[in-house]
Amino acid sequence: MVEIKKVESGKDVKEFVDFPLKMYKKNAAFVPPVYSDEMNLFAAENPDGEKCETAYFLAQRNGVTVGRISAILKNSPTEKPIEKPVEKSVEKPAEKPAAETVEKAVDDNAINDENDNENGNEGDEKSEEKAVKSGEKPAEKKVCFTRFDCENDQEAAKALFDAVEKFAAEKGAKIVCGPYGFSDIDRRGVLVEGFEELSSFEESYNAEYYGALIEACGYKKEQDWVEAKIYFPDDEDIEDIRTSADFVTNRYGLRLAEFKTVDEFFDKYSDNLFGLLKTCDDGVYGGIPVPRSNEKIVAENLRAILKVNHIMAVLNDKNEAVCIAFFLPSIGKALQKSKGKFTLLALFRLLKAISKPEILSLGLIVIRPDYLSRGVTTIIAAKIVDILKSDGVKYVETNLNQEDNLAVQNLWKRFNAERHKRRRAYVKVLENVEQ
Repeated sequence: MVEIKKVESGKDVKEFVDFPLKMYKKNAAFVPPVYSDEMNLFAAENPDGEKCETAYFLAQRNGVTVGRISAILKNSPTEKPIEKPVEKSVEKPAEKPAAETVEKAVDDNAINDENDNENGNEGDEKSEEKAVKSGEKPAEKKVCFTRFDCENDQEAAKALFDAVEKFAAEKGAKIVCGPYGFSDIDRRGVLVEGFEELSSFEESYNAEYYGALIEACGYKKEQDWVEAKIYFPDDEDIEDIRTSADFVTNRYGLRLAEFKTVDEFFDKYSDNLFGLLKTCDDGVYGGIPVPRSNEKIVAENLRAILKVNHIMAVLNDKNEAVCIAFFLPSIGKALQKSKGKFTLLALFRLLKAISKPEILSLGLIVIRPDYLSRGVTTIIAAKIVDILKSDGVKYVETNLNQEDNLAVQNLWKRFNAERHKRRRAYVKVLENVEQ
């Protein structure tokens, strides 16, 4: 028989944080989160908990933990996700595009290849499953589940989700969805493809059976994200990328910001970064803004691992930042041996991974909404070309891109790209819940 235990004592906290470390101890693809970050979730002064109500649960069989889950009720009025419309894509003509052809492609925010399945990608067809969108009624509350880990045990999974749903009902929330964390910089989604691939530090890993466990509890697909490895493009594609980037830059009076150090970037553009994050979250499906009280911590953490040539900011003619992007070094292998703890040896491995990264993750792209249809992504693509050419990086990993974001999907086709992962969020509408 499975018993659900609410996490309350220090011993419970350690059991909750340690469970996935024990479960995936021998899994070469699993990358642990930073241990201190997970422990800080339970600290009284935890800024992630601002404007949130949380509950953490353990599933135990005969006193042995077989699963865990967390529930988050966001009390912020900005929590409602807004479904982003899909941009129209335009087929690229066979001949070399003239200036007016480039202009049309930029205006439509999609510069496609002749064949949607080039480089072995799956194309942009949607899954046959119909995605159920949460938050369609502005007044409806929702509870997000996160940090779900479980043995292949349906009874345990059901007991965990029953606990989350009871928490939601008590708070008057009719919708349970996830995995979503406290904000957009937290881990999200259940891995449904790419189980043999090394997990990136920014995203979670799970066993192949998780999706089946969740669906058996009555949850439906809400949203999919896909991820790809971006390799150096062919010469012809490099020319197209640079031509498009130059056109966009000149047409809209844009330029790259200049800064000599990472500290200088954050001193100048930290407010712009979080301002853009907030603006973009208001119009992105499932967007959850970073709490104001957490911005300083996020900025300090980024300062520690970013290199100045892996940051870009695009300014308009009014000197306003309209796009910020940065690339994070892959530190997954450095964290594996220490189980996410910052031991002396782990710090040495981290410094090596940061100073000479072989793999980069596209940690963040934020574009001001009024510039989304102006082809700014081509400027980012040109930056990726420069990084791959000059830094000895093998490839850039995109991390999460919405499956229906055609503009981004088509952009990666300008590179030698390999789609290698897919993640999924689920949703369930609860019955007989009084709000």
